[in-house]
Amino acid sequence: MSQQQVDEETPLLRPVQQHKARTPLPWRQFSIILFLQLAEPLTSQVITPFAPQLIRDIGITDGDETRVGYYVGLMHSLFFATQALTVLHWSRISDHIGRKPVILTGLFGLSISMYCFGLSRSFSGLVLSRALNGALNGNIGVIKSMMVEITDSPSSLAQAYAYMPIAWSSGGTIGPLIGGSLSRPADRFPNIFGDSQFLKTYPYFLPCAVPATFSILAWIVTFLFLQETVPTRVTLWSLLKGESREHSIPVKGTMTPTGLTDSLSTEDTSQRAKTDHSKPLPLRSLLIPRVIIAAGNYAALSFLDIAFRAVQPLFFATPLELGGLGLDPPQIGNILAIYGVINGLFQVFFFADLHDRFGSKTIYSVSMAAGIPMIITLPLLNAVARVQGLSLMVWAIVGLQLALSMILNLGYSCVFIYIAAASPNQASLGATNGIAQLGVSIARAIGPASATSMFSLSIENPDHAWMVYYYLIALVCIGICISLLLPRQLWKSHRS
Repeated sequence: MSQQQVDEETPLLRPVQQHKARTPLPWRQFSIILFLQLAEPLTSQVITPFAPQLIRDIGITDGDETRVGYYVGLMHSLFFATQALTVLHWSRISDHIGRKPVILTGLFGLSISMYCFGLSRSFSGLVLSRALNGALNGNIGVIKSMMVEITDSPSSLAQAYAYMPIAWSSGGTIGPLIGGSLSRPADRFPNIFGDSQFLKTYPYFLPCAVPATFSILAWIVTFLFLQETVPTRVTLWSLLKGESREHSIPVKGTMTPTGLTDSLSTEDTSQRAKTDHSKPLPLRSLLIPRVIIAAGNYAALSFLDIAFRAVQPLFFATPLELGGLGLDPPQIGNILAIYGVINGLFQVFFFADLHDRFGSKTIYSVSMAAGIPMIITLPLLNAVARVQGLSLMVWAIVGLQLALSMILNLGYSCVFIYIAAASPNQASLGATNGIAQLGVSIARAIGPASATSMFSLSIENPDHAWMVYYYLIALVCIGICISLLLPRQLWKSHRS
């Protein structure tokens, strides 16, 4: 009791410092960033419904249905493979020339590549279009850097990251609807498009043109309304000549909250105080333990997530006797659309409060652990459906699977906060996000192909029926082990 009285007599400034009120988000710029983020999931998800039929139509499989999945997986992985080659460079360039020029280039690349994809009539054309899409698009890491730069505290950053799933969930919901509804329009809507020889020749151009045109609209919005957040920058020509931001002048109209770097960092304060916060650090100086740990956790989470997302629709579509659930495409689309909407709303309304109460480490650890029961629901669904058919119990387990998936997705916002805190200084934030995104792009290039290959092996050989589930559970265990390296308190830097 005496200890409690001592605590009560302590000056009341301590709880105020520990529980600072959230600073309101700059909604005008923040809403523009969310709008820009919608372009990427739209362009990546719009091809999902018609990709198998597109592969059949171009004749690359010679009628062999067992090869369709291989080429579809290859097409999806190409984007991330080429992105892995360039994303770090785009992020580092944005630290010097500014975020806005890089975002404009990325949106231009998304638009051109999607138009080309819709006009492709050979597999080589599809490959080049997807490669162009990934190579020119470095927006993921750059936009995350901007989100950090327009917020001014960890609590505000948690609130900002809580809204990120809105764009991805919306794109993940709207994209497949566009792809499924507008593919082969001359056949589906003969009264409207039946006389269009162009759409008969290029039956997948229309669904590709919608996200491509949206990217053009996003480019215009960015050019006219998005404010630069890098306070000083150099021109691309000056950067090519070897000049850096130390020779640059401040940019008028930049939007950079004060104290952001201070509010997101905690260890080695004396050493961090000596850091030149106005100058991007060389790549070697960024490869420090905290950056590697944060990036490694991001890659592990992304690998697990995209591997499961690749297997889930295949499982739903695979016949019951082969180990799946035997659902038709509309049912699968409805399940994924419902998940997209609910997941976005859950993140928006609950993540910031959960983060304030439990912290990044606890939420991230729980989200990774949720992967194990989420994966176990797959064979459980098949076992129950074999006995009861598509009963109420089956749909309840599907609901449980979606709920566990939402918990898994909480980990993304937490790891984004760790990555922001890991940056050695404010000027190297783009490069830090680029390093993290490089690992994720590699993981996402390997994840779908490896997981779908394991799934194919599992259904081809009854003796290996559980191999894909062992593989996915192994990914969860690796993620849990890597998460143990994350500190309970965010890394901190010198406070001025």
